[in-house]
Amino acid sequence: MLTSDQMRNEVIKYFLTSVPRDAAVTRIEYEGTKLAIYTKNPDLFLEQNQITRDLVSLIKKRVMIRSDPSIRLAPDEAEKKIREMLPPELSTHIYFDETLGEVILETDTPEDVGLQARSIGQQIAKATRWKPRILRAPAMESRYIQTVRQFLYGSPGDRADILRDVGERIFRTPVLEVGDVRITVLGGGQQVGRSAFLLETSESRVLIDCGISPGGRSGLNQFPRIDTRVIETLNLDAVAISHAHLDHCGFLPYLYKYDYAGPVFCLEPTATLMTMLQLDYIDVTGKEGAFAPYGGEEVRSTLLHTIPMKYGTVTNITPDIRLTVYNAGHILGSAIFHLHIGEGHHNIVYTGDFKFEKTRLLDSCASRFHRVETLIMESTYGATPIAFTRRETEALFSNYIKKATQRGGKVLIPVPAIGRAQEILLVLEALLSEKTIPEVPVFIDGLVNEATAIHTAYPQYLTAELQKAFEEQSNPFASDYFTPIRTRSQREEATAMKGPSIIMSTSGMLEGGPVLGYFREMAEDENNLLAFVSYQVEGTMGRKLLKGLKDVSMTDENGRAKIVQTRMEVEKVDGFSGHSSRQQLINYLRRVVPKPRNIIVCHGEPQAAESLARVAARIVPAKIYVPRNLDTMALS
Repeated sequence: MLTSDQMRNEVIKYFLTSVPRDAAVTRIEYEGTKLAIYTKNPDLFLEQNQITRDLVSLIKKRVMIRSDPSIRLAPDEAEKKIREMLPPELSTHIYFDETLGEVILETDTPEDVGLQARSIGQQIAKATRWKPRILRAPAMESRYIQTVRQFLYGSPGDRADILRDVGERIFRTPVLEVGDVRITVLGGGQQVGRSAFLLETSESRVLIDCGISPGGRSGLNQFPRIDTRVIETLNLDAVAISHAHLDHCGFLPYLYKYDYAGPVFCLEPTATLMTMLQLDYIDVTGKEGAFAPYGGEEVRSTLLHTIPMKYGTVTNITPDIRLTVYNAGHILGSAIFHLHIGEGHHNIVYTGDFKFEKTRLLDSCASRFHRVETLIMESTYGATPIAFTRRETEALFSNYIKKATQRGGKVLIPVPAIGRAQEILLVLEALLSEKTIPEVPVFIDGLVNEATAIHTAYPQYLTAELQKAFEEQSNPFASDYFTPIRTRSQREEATAMKGPSIIMSTSGMLEGGPVLGYFREMAEDENNLLAFVSYQVEGTMGRKLLKGLKDVSMTDENGRAKIVQTRMEVEKVDGFSGHSSRQQLINYLRRVVPKPRNIIVCHGEPQAAESLARVAARIVPAKIYVPRNLDTMALS
């Protein structure tokens, strides 16, 4: 791999020998994982295809040719010209990314623009010297997408400095040859929650996930074990986040509070979703009278350091590690990581949370890779066989709802904002449309509405059926049956409504959010139903209720302590989980190609992890690890 200085020298040599003298290159610098070449020559900017192909072939890295800021139109003048070129009926928001010299066209109908993308793009670039990029606008109002836009485009100087520094980190000259490869478990060892794994080579230190534990009641049990000397934020080279759930990304901003200044790699939707959940975590923690370990400024810094990726993209993240991301099938933007270390020295596949089955929302996860020496896989349901098929699961769910509503009760469905919420929305829409359950009001509360809006901005990550619906200008998450709850007064009306209804709200484990208010009001009526559709971590209120807890200490709307007696029916439907069932975990071990020689079983309570490990030993001739937190494994 060429180092930083070697790449620059090769590019300079190319422009001196292979391109006419009027190339007018003003600077060559990094944009994170890419090399950016700035030019004052409009023709070079507009007709760059052959040059970029030559350079990619020469230096084996992605190359972008950007217009020098001095030849771009001012943003207000450029916007005026762009709007004159766009169809008048097209609803479009326009943003200018001064860091990258790009103009972002956010439109409700990107397909309409896409049909003309080549000609319109050329016209915009020629008239304004800004490179156009087309994004889909969310089909529902999303304040967090606007927040992310403000963070990214509101500080062009900061973002440019960060991308330059990231490039210097990635393409620095290696000092040592690849030697040992080690994994240290900082969270997620024989537990569900606070996933964090430190990957070390002779040259690099990469943190894979950085979450919090929903059931933890103290810092020592709630956060990754970075309290030890095993990890120092200043010595980290990169962080890779598999998906946006807080048990995988909730502690990430803390690193920036204590001087970490390196990149975060994740998929495009994850950047927006994790920003939403981290900001909400700060808000909810404050309302509970506690303090989050970081603030909004650290969340902003995290986003500015984030390098978004797409499925199939291969990216250098350190001098000796290349990262490829694959679909994990767990939630929107969830990733399985393939980490290629050295030039074929060692290959690690980290599944994160994954689903080895197609659902209404997402396709099944990837199981074929070029090389795998070590597989790090979750085991959440490693000891829990699911007795029902997906069709039977939906039938069981509908039966619970039907019985509760027919007796006049309300149904409360706690959901994680991302993933299960959107899956259940699709299921409820189908059940109501098919008249499988009675037609009752369905109220959607909490972060579910915001997270669903973010889903509508990234349909390319959903199933082909959902993508087609969006292409046909239909929002599959919108329904006449659904009523979003956005204000306190709407919440009070939903709670006070007589007769049966369905209420879906966050959080999924009853650890915070508006679902607690609904539970407090509904728990003592035996006609009502509490239906869990996602995993309940040990120590959470949801887990305690499933174990039979009846007397729950809560605070009312005035902050006074109150004992709530749980008389409502409590049920759990496992088949909707975004995690693989025990059968699916076993099938994955049988299907993964090639077969690893090491398997590290994580993200499962002890019984689940050990049970899966015993099965894995019979299926794959590999060395099996079931590590605890702070265990280190030497892999090569």
